Amino acid sequence: MLALVIVAHPCAESLTHALAARAQAGLRSAGYAVELLDLYALGFRAAMSEAEWTSYDEDQLIRDPMVAEHAGLISRASVVVFVYPTWWSGLPAILKGWLERIVVPGVGFHFDERTGRVKPGLGHVRRLVGISTYGSPRSAVRLINDNGRRTMTRALRLSCGLRTRSLWLGLYSVDNSTEAERQDFAESIEQKMASL
Repeated sequence: MLALVIVAHPCAESLTHALAARAQAGLRSAGYAVELLDLYALGFRAAMSEAEWTSYDEDQLIRDPMVAEHAGLISRASVVVFVYPTWWSGLPAILKGWLERIVVPGVGFHFDERTGRVKPGLGHVRRLVGISTYGSPRSAVRLINDNGRRTMTRALRLSCGLRTRSLWLGLYSVDNSTEAERQDFAESIEQKMASL
């Protein structure tokens, strides 16, 4: 079983990367083969090109080798874990761009030829996990709808199907958190990933 961990933070020494390492450790202890995609370290280009956009309805939509590799990984993963900081009430641009370039027709969804309706393409994904840090308290995040969480647990889940379960792990008011609180959160991530 493959677990795909996608991390989106420009600094390798960040709390986000430390949390991703704990998630990987937990997943490995649960018996998963883990593949890490560190989007900044890979130099992933977030912006969809004109050629990608104009070929959106063609059979050969994916033209970039890195995009093809990532699409292949998500097409085999049974668990997909996103680890990122919430910025401007949502996903970092690099992660939003990753979704736009990877979860495309033929990967994330298909069009029913008879009805034209969208059908999930990631039905093999049984768990979606979001791990995020927030500068704001939970009450403020809820007030502005937590757009990153909604993208992952609602919009992306539609590409997986109704049987896919989602898990959200958030550390709120991270700027005011203590070292002990951050450590407790990291430990809880590893334990929850080990129990998947």
